[in-house]
Amino acid sequence: MLFRYSILNGKKKKQAIIYTQDEHKIDCSMIDKNAIKILRKLVAANYTAYLVGGAVRDLLIGKTPKDFDIVTDAEPRMIRKTFKNSRIIGKRFRLVHVFYDKTIFEVSTFRSIETGSIGNTFGTIEEDAHRRDFSVNALYFDPLNSLLIDFVNGLQDLRYKKLKPVIPLNALFFEDPVRMIRAIKYSVLANCSMGFFLKRKLKQSSYLLETVSHSRLTEEMNKILHSGNAEKIIENLILFDVYTYLQPNACVLLEEDTANFCEKYFASLKLLDSAVESGNANRQGTMLYYLIRDFLNLVFQNVGKQNSIFYYTQARHFILPLNPQREEFHYAVSMWLKNDYQKRKTQERLVDKKHIE
Repeated sequence: MLFRYSILNGKKKKQAIIYTQDEHKIDCSMIDKNAIKILRKLVAANYTAYLVGGAVRDLLIGKTPKDFDIVTDAEPRMIRKTFKNSRIIGKRFRLVHVFYDKTIFEVSTFRSIETGSIGNTFGTIEEDAHRRDFSVNALYFDPLNSLLIDFVNGLQDLRYKKLKPVIPLNALFFEDPVRMIRAIKYSVLANCSMGFFLKRKLKQSSYLLETVSHSRLTEEMNKILHSGNAEKIIENLILFDVYTYLQPNACVLLEEDTANFCEKYFASLKLLDSAVESGNANRQGTMLYYLIRDFLNLVFQNVGKQNSIFYYTQARHFILPLNPQREEFHYAVSMWLKNDYQKRKTQERLVDKKHIE
């Protein structure tokens, strides 16, 4: 075990623990080769760069990450200059997307805590660690040297299965309400428990999600559907009164449980998780299909055969405030028309034929 120090008033102060390969035991073969390529290129350009966040958390629990986020001391314009296959995105929080084939790698610059945990001032890795939401998500991994850097005891929390905030509780959700969704998601994905005070603050703060933009809610919902654990995450979102801000219309139907909607809805989420894990739900439209299918089946049961525009409009209203790509949502409704709708029409014909006979 190694340590990282800083000098404060002429004295050495321990800042971080640095774990070696024998201690963290991360299998580097599970890291995307293009992510390694990006790290090598940044280091070759005399920048420091690390894997960070969910990818490191997943690697530590032996799970192959779905996404690889990278953080560096290079500013966005320098990252863009280093990678021709990239573009700068965001207005307030500028970062860079680097493209390899169909995969997008998010590369961000270390952020300062000078203006709080949601400021956009560039800073150091030490500051960056202390503005991240939870300790299990504030770990930095250098696969080129196989070193894990931990400023906030995140590895210990992960091993003891505890979800602990890095940011003080009185600011955690107030500064960014989306952290409530992430807290629940991380507790499921990392199999970590939330302490009493974190749970209480979460339940007290759910109303703050009313002010979050539809685009951010859509982004978080996409991550949940793509996680392979949507069923359990959504179950917990409902438990903490958070899901009503993501899918209010679904929550009404789940509470009323008309035609066993609750059982069917969670059965569809379980099917989605299986499809994601088997690699059969790679596009957003496929994942959205599992979200809307039971609602559209209920609509069909109530009003019978209608044209495709009617079902599209009904489904679009159902998933509000989510605002997915139009092409992907069309694909989701088309999947329902091709699968469930045709199946129900066939069943109706068989019933009619039997009735005539």
